[in-house]
Amino acid sequence: MINQDTINKIMDTARIEEVVGDFVALKKRGTSLIGNCPFHNEKTPSFNVSVTKGIYKCFGCGKGGDAVHFIMDHEKYSYPEALKYLAQKYNIEVEETVQSPQNIEAQNARESLYIVSEYAAGYFANELWTGNDGRAIGLSYFKERGFREDILKKFQLGYSPDVWDALIQNAVGAGHKEEYLEKTGLAIRNDKGKLYDRFRGRVMFPIHNFTGRVIGFGGRTLKTDKNVPKYVNSPESDIYHKSNVLYGLYHAKKAIRDQDNCYLVEGYADVLAVHQAGIENVVASSGTSLTTEQIRLIGRFTENVTILYDGDAAGIKASLRGLDMILEEGLNVKVVLFPDGHDPDSYMHHVGSGEFKQYIEGNRRDFILYKATILLKEAGTDPIKRAGIIRDIIESIAKIPDDIKAAVFIRECSSLLQVEERILLSELNKMRAAKLKKASGGSSSPQSQSFQQHQQAQQHAEGPPDNLFENPGPYEDPGPETAASNDLIQEQEIVRLLLAYGHELVNWDGIDNMYIGSFIIQNLTDVVFEDQLCSGIIENYREEIENGHLPVASQFIKSPDRNIAELAITLSTSPYILSENWENKHNIYVRDETVNLKATILGGLFHLKKTKIAGILSAISKEIKIETDPVNLEILMQRFVLMKGVEREISKHLGITILK
Repeated sequence: MINQDTINKIMDTARIEEVVGDFVALKKRGTSLIGNCPFHNEKTPSFNVSVTKGIYKCFGCGKGGDAVHFIMDHEKYSYPEALKYLAQKYNIEVEETVQSPQNIEAQNARESLYIVSEYAAGYFANELWTGNDGRAIGLSYFKERGFREDILKKFQLGYSPDVWDALIQNAVGAGHKEEYLEKTGLAIRNDKGKLYDRFRGRVMFPIHNFTGRVIGFGGRTLKTDKNVPKYVNSPESDIYHKSNVLYGLYHAKKAIRDQDNCYLVEGYADVLAVHQAGIENVVASSGTSLTTEQIRLIGRFTENVTILYDGDAAGIKASLRGLDMILEEGLNVKVVLFPDGHDPDSYMHHVGSGEFKQYIEGNRRDFILYKATILLKEAGTDPIKRAGIIRDIIESIAKIPDDIKAAVFIRECSSLLQVEERILLSELNKMRAAKLKKASGGSSSPQSQSFQQHQQAQQHAEGPPDNLFENPGPYEDPGPETAASNDLIQEQEIVRLLLAYGHELVNWDGIDNMYIGSFIIQNLTDVVFEDQLCSGIIENYREEIENGHLPVASQFIKSPDRNIAELAITLSTSPYILSENWENKHNIYVRDETVNLKATILGGLFHLKKTKIAGILSAISKEIKIETDPVNLEILMQRFVLMKGVEREISKHLGITILK
């Protein structure tokens, strides 16, 4: 159990932009920071971070919260786990009762997988640096490959002894359970029920998640036996999913963001070599073919990817296979081709760090042009092959979602392929039309779909329909759905005003020493809130004031009730900012609601009460229609007239004219 003082210190220290910035590339826009949401796939940023309020909000998927909730959502941590993560990030000591590994494992099975993996990484690293075989075999191997000790330690490289159960015996002796060794894939059980180490006699590459925790391993054999696989990787587990992991990303994410570019290589050793050359923005696909999830991981930090693959034929074909997927995700792709027989690892050690960096900078080429050059060279003068290659290249261009980028590549390829630009454009349009038809299930032709899209665009361009503001008259029933929607909008607006301005002092009508929060609450005594969340916030606010405390927005944003917290975050943020061009370029001054807080607050209160009165009038109208008793009918008519009088008074304050 973490004590409240420690929790308060963590919450006060954690900065939302730093916590989120570890996982998302953020750019400044107005008073907020924006980026691509890490919780759903998007190409246009809708994820906002408010530094002043200490919250994040995605206006695409709706996720929102503070720094603790972000870690909980992103890493699937419990509340205490998220607090511990932040405490570790900001070097805050967390006092807890000392527990044995067995007790910790019993508390949280998922956490136990992390604990066992961390233990294994430490064990392998210790074997590499202090074990007799580790130093003689593992460390010698890395040094022969030219890797410096600081790189080996930074990536926590290790060695697994060539013994059937060395790790198992050590882990069990330290209090860890065989169950978790097996679930992480560190140990395997044979047909006879005997447990043995998976990574025997291999140098070890720990694989880290976003936050630096070990989630899996890659092990390379040093034997020359062809029957022994060169690399063995951890199997899928509750904490390790290969398709969602990029090797080296934990160490590379800051550099990727700073350099606005990510180098993508094939293997673990390539990452180490490029890193050793002083290029830290490098990752590998972790022993798998490149996946869409991995590409989207990169897309959180940069739109620019540079592929560094082997210079042999296999390496070239590998690069071509994965790059179309990257284009489809809207990223910009460049390729560096190494001299034949070299990969990034071998070439770096062959020419040295300085020349390696110069080579990469001087030999980056756009993927489309690279692909065209490679395939044309392969086709030679064969016209049939050349025609097929041209279609192949156009298929790649068709995957680019940005029309301007696609048009630029069409023009450049026209010259390179010696084919008229209009022919390439025609082929491109055919491919896109076929893709659109396939995506729509073939229900309509591309032409009809384009026409529908054009009509929709025209409607948006021409403005709203003429009947947009036609509302039911005062005697007409707006319908339950419309009334409920209006009620919710007005109730949420009052909550928004409380959160935004409740701590400000009233400065109108000669009122002194009263906060706007108290003023609003006093003027809500005759209002019943229908929405449970809004009602809960209002009642909580009222109770706090009665107890002599003035609530602040952060209390509700950090509420243990996640529903209240999310509503408070939603009402405290907006996806829109006012462009400075209104005033700077067009000399149009747009009034800020803070300029006249009296009008803002009273407007909110009066609109809410008008909506409530409209609901009462609608209910009375229904009763009048079905009432048959003359006495009751007279009472209802008097109530109706009374409510209409109240409505007129409210409307006067709002500047609304009621015709009936």
